[in-house]
Amino acid sequence: MTAAAGPVALHIDWTRCRGRGLCTELFAERLARDEWGYPIARDGGGTRDVPVRPDERAAAADAVAMCPLQALRLVEQ
Repeated sequence: MTAAAGPVALHIDWTRCRGRGLCTELFAERLARDEWGYPIARDGGGTRDVPVRPDERAAAADAVAMCPLQALRLVEQ
């Protein structure tokens, strides 16, 4: 994804996730953990597509790259 790309969201595939929490440490600006350890949007709503601001793209990309189960991806909105 290039810097000129449009708005993106961080998509969480909860069927792949095992709740290890690495993504919530790498992208703490937008992600928190629920009571079982699964990532959720920090602003609530229970959505699996978390909006990413342009200044947060690097942190979101790090979370995607470091997820051991490939449960995260950046999607265009």
